[in-house]
Amino acid sequence: MLQALSIQNFVIVEQLDLEFSQGFTTLTGETGAGKSILIDALSLALGARNEGEVVRSGCDKADISVTVGIQHNQAAQLWLSENDLEAADDLILRRVIYSDGRSRGFINGAAATVGQLKALGEYLVDIYSQNAHHSLLNINTQRQILDAFSGSAALVKQVADYYKTWHKLHLQQSEIEKNAAAYADELAELRDKLRELTQLNFVAEKWEELQLEHSRLSNSAELISGVEASLHLVSEGDVDALSMLAHAQQKLLSLLELDSQLTEAAETIDSAVIQLQEAARSLNRYLQRDNLDPERLTEVENRIQAVHGIARKYRVRPDELPELLATWQLRMTELESFANDGELAKQVAAALESYMQSAKALSAARQQSAQDLSAKISAEMQRLSLSGGQFQVALEPCEQSSNGLEQVAFLVAGHAGVEPRSLNKVASGGELSRISLALHVTTAAQGSVPCMIFDEVDVGIGGGVAEVVGKLLKQLGENRQVLVITHLAQVAAQAAQHLQVSKTQTDGKTLSHIQRLSDAERIEEVARMSGGLEITDATRNHAKEMLGL
Repeated sequence: MLQALSIQNFVIVEQLDLEFSQGFTTLTGETGAGKSILIDALSLALGARNEGEVVRSGCDKADISVTVGIQHNQAAQLWLSENDLEAADDLILRRVIYSDGRSRGFINGAAATVGQLKALGEYLVDIYSQNAHHSLLNINTQRQILDAFSGSAALVKQVADYYKTWHKLHLQQSEIEKNAAAYADELAELRDKLRELTQLNFVAEKWEELQLEHSRLSNSAELISGVEASLHLVSEGDVDALSMLAHAQQKLLSLLELDSQLTEAAETIDSAVIQLQEAARSLNRYLQRDNLDPERLTEVENRIQAVHGIARKYRVRPDELPELLATWQLRMTELESFANDGELAKQVAAALESYMQSAKALSAARQQSAQDLSAKISAEMQRLSLSGGQFQVALEPCEQSSNGLEQVAFLVAGHAGVEPRSLNKVASGGELSRISLALHVTTAAQGSVPCMIFDEVDVGIGGGVAEVVGKLLKQLGENRQVLVITHLAQVAAQAAQHLQVSKTQTDGKTLSHIQRLSDAERIEEVARMSGGLEITDATRNHAKEMLGL
């Protein structure tokens, strides 16, 4: 339930801290005192869009906080858990709006988007504006009211999901049938392309090796010439390095007998001789290999040209050919599945069957609830001075859609002997307001939102009807927390708690205030609401009688 509301520097409110009680609470006051400001502030804290200048003149920001008890609100607790936000028995939603239009949101102290405030707020409070009854003229609203009354939320979602699945497959099937020839041509072309690319047998790793081999083969003459020259200098020339080192080796060997200090130099030369001999053998092996065969160069060049030719043909780099092959294979698989009409037809039929089963179950639930809702609203109409009036929920068959197999329409007859007709054709503003209120009261038991706020929904109602409306709201307050802004004394007198809004002038500034009324204060307020400008003993006594005091 709604526990508290704190408002700072909002429109004409400087500071307001208000606590709420369970049951039916009314909010009254002179026109223009600021009753709707309370609803506007609460709406913003619950994620409504800010569409005007709401920061009090001379201030840089407005700050609104609302505290809501969610101990028994499983839907709100689940939402908090799914969004990784801390859940507790009490929930605090806060909205800070700056004078430049920016705003920030918080949920239990954690930063939150306006969208998150709105999503969570839908589980906490329902707000009905004074023109909310006009939404009854919308056929979608009528369907939603019936589905909520029947408790079919899960079935409604299932029907929409099944319809989406079937519709997607159905469109795919229609598209395939429409473009069958084009798909067949594309499939034939893809098969030729894939055959060509598969035969190329291109592998990215081997492509790198091939390019290196081509570089070596194309420079074979230079490689052979260079290796032969190196071998001549090392061991096969008239004056080569190995001969010269061998001569030095023999010379030092004879000198060792004269001085042993030449041993290190002699050993180093011995090692150099061995290294040069190994180098000479390696160069000889290189010259004896056939990997510089000109025929192999021709093969490599032909392979490289073939790869480049395919890459140019399909306007990709050679290293992109494997990715192109994979893309074509996926598309060919898709086109082959299109060609398999039987399999797709089975999927379409299965999806349609699932949809029809759920849609028929929803139709049955609507049919049963339509009769029940019609009877209950018709009964409430009698209490609301629409004597002889009749309310009827009609189910009109329609093409299958995400909303099911029928359109829901509210029909009404204002008095006996008249055929019920569409609500938007026959109901006056006052009748529409009363029917709307009857629907709210009747469907409240099926709702899960614990707090309902009505902003002058009793407009256009007066006399004995107003007293009945007050009793209906009192009845609603037995199971829900109900806050009602009203100008009707008959409605206000039925409330368990009474809040009064007043406006004062302080230092040239207009400020709005709200206070909880005592019994004596309630008598004065109800007397004012029912008696006009001058409050007499008669109006006070009448107010006492209305309040049961």
